[in-house]
Amino acid sequence: MKIHLFLFSFFFLSLLTTTTAQVTGCTDPLANNYNPSATQNDESCAYNPASISPFLSFNLADNLIETSGLIKWSDYIWTHNDSDDINLYALDSSNGNLIQSYAINGKTNTDWEDISQDADFVYVGDFGNNQNGNRTDLKILRIDKNSLLANSPVIETISYSYSDQTNFSPAGSNNTDFDCEAFIVSADSIFLFTKQWISTKTSVYSMPKTPGTYVAKLKSTYDVQGLITGATYIETKNLIALCGYSISLQPFIYLLYDYHRTEFFSGNKRRIEIALPFYQVEGIATSNALKYYISNEHFSEAQLIDIPQKLHILDLTDYLGSYLSNLNNFTGSQAIYNTILFPNPATDFINFKTDRFDLPATYRIINHSGNVVLTGELTTKNQAINISELSSGVYIVRIGNEMQAFKVIKR
Repeated sequence: MKIHLFLFSFFFLSLLTTTTAQVTGCTDPLANNYNPSATQNDESCAYNPASISPFLSFNLADNLIETSGLIKWSDYIWTHNDSDDINLYALDSSNGNLIQSYAINGKTNTDWEDISQDADFVYVGDFGNNQNGNRTDLKILRIDKNSLLANSPVIETISYSYSDQTNFSPAGSNNTDFDCEAFIVSADSIFLFTKQWISTKTSVYSMPKTPGTYVAKLKSTYDVQGLITGATYIETKNLIALCGYSISLQPFIYLLYDYHRTEFFSGNKRRIEIALPFYQVEGIATSNALKYYISNEHFSEAQLIDIPQKLHILDLTDYLGSYLSNLNNFTGSQAIYNTILFPNPATDFINFKTDRFDLPATYRIINHSGNVVLTGELTTKNQAINISELSSGVYIVRIGNEMQAFKVIKR
């Protein structure tokens, strides 16, 4: 009887999800055109202009005048300069003070423009291309985290070219749409966000995150009306925050959230101006999707403007709090006994992380009819499960002999 009740409840939940998913519209309560009946985002959300000021700002060390990218790793903010300097710098996240530098020996810094990470590696993007727009040595350095902390970095290279760049004639300074200063790392891929000096748009390109040489595939382009300089990604929340500035040096954050699969411009797109005119914002990072760190490099102009390099902290709770709360209540990451499956909803992969289960362990994915549709073995405590062959719907994931069940929505 318990089994029949479980299957009936599961089938009803799946039927309800399928039915309500047919109501499309703007799903963000903060938008002007919010539709409270909508259960599926149709990309239509429109917002009033918004501006935010940092609640804390700190001057950075003199050797960080060209700070370019940021990540929040462990207790520190990590950054780097965008030319010549081959060091990564760990900063105190509470005041911006320099804690320690780590040399990436054996490598050169042609134009390091952003930094990203996953559980095991730090990735540094040597892909700045604004001098002439014709670099043929674009690359991302993948650095093992443990080796970096031991001051003996193990470094691998991911080289690439753009799928739609065919002209490599020198274009002159700041006169190309094939510059890049922002990227993110997902469970299986790297996504580049270009800095387009001519069109002031950004294009997303994708490629694998493993060492090799690739042609980065163009996915989509969006008119951000500015120059994108940094990105941070919260994969479990379907949330990306881009930073950048306008041609007149008005910095902004562009929030992308509630999108479909990896079509990052298919959901909500909200621009928030940062009340720091003439600040050349270069990096952005977060650890909880609400508090964000941004950095600006030193900027001076004709002895009239002289803005030092700084680290700023912003609170975006007013803009993202309701979205994250609703996400956690319904389709957020499923956490049981220090185990997590994400993202949720998922597309081609769900990621399994745990510090509790004894491995190896088998997993079973069960559909709304109670049938096991996919099985496999989990051998590591951080592993991707390929669900690309499953149909869209609601599934239950069971691991080992545990009675607890994880609900996963496949889009």
